[in-house]
Amino acid sequence: MTFRTSLSLPPRLELESWKEIGQKISRISDSSTWWLGDWLIYGRNRFPERYRRAIAETSLDYQTLRNYAWIARKFPVSRRRCALSFQHHAEVAALSEDEQDLWLGRAEEGNWSRNELRQRLKLAQTETEAVPEAVDSVKLQISQDQKTRWEMAASGLECNLEAWMVKVLDSAANPAS
Repeated sequence: MTFRTSLSLPPRLELESWKEIGQKISRISDSSTWWLGDWLIYGRNRFPERYRRAIAETSLDYQTLRNYAWIARKFPVSRRRCALSFQHHAEVAALSEDEQDLWLGRAEEGNWSRNELRQRLKLAQTETEAVPEAVDSVKLQISQDQKTRWEMAASGLECNLEAWMVKVLDSAANPAS
């Protein structure tokens, strides 16, 4: 039996059944954050004072509700990854759509936890910050096929396209190193 504040389980439960229950609870918990975000988005233009009302209805604080709505807006249903948690999406929400898709794709393929995604994002940011200030820029016109292939190669080395291009060009310019 389930209640708002407890879950009663039978005295003798097989390991597989126990694991299935945990997975279902986890899915419901993760789904509810998306649902609350979508619920708030729906209420955005339809109901005045939606956050005051939402706080009263959910007992969640204003900032939590704002975060749910912000992330749900950043990821329309068509861009949400079912294999990844709401928290995975939250980790990349501030990035551009292309970067979001790149990092979520990596997390999905690598079966990364939210913490692993966070660590790899932090490492990539540190590497980007370590790059010396640009003194010039180069503009290239390439085909979509080239861009896709290059992004896949960069992804294989776990870096963004620009960092990968710099590595490849440096390597070509310094073949002895």
